[in-house]
Amino acid sequence: MAELASCLAPGRVEVGCDEAGRGCLAGPVVAAAVCLDEDVARDLVTEFELNDSKQLSKSKRNALRLAVEEHAQAWAVGVVSPQEIDQINILQASFLAMRQAARALIAGGLSVEHLLIDGNRFQSEPGLPAHTCLVKGDARFASIAAASVLAKTHRDNIMENLSQAHPEYGWEKNAGYPTAAHRAAIAAFGLTAHHRKSFQQLPKSMNLFSTNR
Repeated sequence: MAELASCLAPGRVEVGCDEAGRGCLAGPVVAAAVCLDEDVARDLVTEFELNDSKQLSKSKRNALRLAVEEHAQAWAVGVVSPQEIDQINILQASFLAMRQAARALIAGGLSVEHLLIDGNRFQSEPGLPAHTCLVKGDARFASIAAASVLAKTHRDNIMENLSQAHPEYGWEKNAGYPTAAHRAAIAAFGLTAHHRKSFQQLPKSMNLFSTNR
């Protein structure tokens, strides 16, 4: 079971932020922001086995998503499209998605005092509270782990829905990541409007002969 801290500074209104989908060839990047009170944070860890989403099975992530959304003090999700990713690059898009999620909590009336950001850097903007970047924060702090679960599950749902119109790419299974099957489908069928055109979609040894399906 994960040993996740319930907060960085006791008594402060903290919001954990994390993203999903940075390394994908298709689909948006999605971030979540989650505020947990300390009792809920402990309960999610002990009763629901909250952990970094990458360490959880799909069924466990989905169960945790329901628990987080029901018991969190507040939560929100930000989504940045493939077109925006191509315009501003994936790092900036990840920051943007986290800012969107954090701003949604503030707009909803939560008096956020501090952001806990998964990773080693973040680009803030006026109107957002102070932040602390925490390497591997999703394996260290409950609020960031909860954000990782929401970001991953919300993004997976988006990709599952997109796969209904484009079943040949297997997004319901690979979520847009560069699996061998996904890249073989790109080689065979070309790119869709949901692919990130600024990413290297195929190895240089493979030809991409069709675009904008």
